[in-house]
Amino acid sequence: MPELSASRPLLESARRAGVAVAALNFYNAETLIAHTRAASALNVSIILQTTEATISYLGLRMIVNMARAVADEMERPVALHLDHGSTYDLAARCIEHGYTSVMIDGSKLPFKENCDVTRRVTELAHSNLVSVEGELGHVTQTAEISADDRTQFFTRPDDARRFVSETRVDALAVAVGTAHGFYKGEVKLDLERLKAIKDATKDTFLVLHGGSGVPKELLRRAIECGITKCNFGTELKNAFTLAVKQSLWKSDEIDLRKTFSPAIDAVQQVSMEKISICNLTV
Repeated sequence: MPELSASRPLLESARRAGVAVAALNFYNAETLIAHTRAASALNVSIILQTTEATISYLGLRMIVNMARAVADEMERPVALHLDHGSTYDLAARCIEHGYTSVMIDGSKLPFKENCDVTRRVTELAHSNLVSVEGELGHVTQTAEISADDRTQFFTRPDDARRFVSETRVDALAVAVGTAHGFYKGEVKLDLERLKAIKDATKDTFLVLHGGSGVPKELLRRAIECGITKCNFGTELKNAFTLAVKQSLWKSDEIDLRKTFSPAIDAVQQVSMEKISICNLTV
């Protein structure tokens, strides 16, 4: 499967099967290897994601070539997705370099401005056969605001209906209770709101950000209520970092291929767990 796929066909297949696609952030070669090994072991498609920070760290050309290389070795289709793209220009650069899916995050903008920039990205992306994800409502950082206060940023079903109609996005990231980072206390999702958003947006795929730390049963219920893409990042970074620290603590080894190997294994285990949850196999 040498060509990277747009994310829409992967999401369509997941919806038909009643499951979700795991979208896994990678930060270096090691986390990329871990995710693709996990997907290959389970024989499923995944979405590989990078944030703007990872793009600054690795560069677009290296990211795209690395993703193409691993896609060439996999049996199932894989998408390369921009996570939380902050500007039209960044989305355009990713499309130009070979990303097959982009997110434009205008969730902090007024509704009309969010629609305008998202529509522009969608027009450019679709003309290049690239899928688009927008965001409405705002998925906060766990450190920014309490869980109770987070409700003020939740996605409203009527706004979601207007947004997808005006922008023609393939997927919509919704705010229903998750957050980015480590959770403090019980995770609560407004599943009734999620059902209403699903009814309002009809064929648009719904995305759950902040999947790290959400209990398995709650993720499964979110998928049953309409989520087709689940994003994971924090737990993956944490697994990698803890394994590297332990590896360095135990030994004076300076060969990075040896000290990083346990970290690849650790991330692969977390990736397999998240992929399995999304595919409702655990």
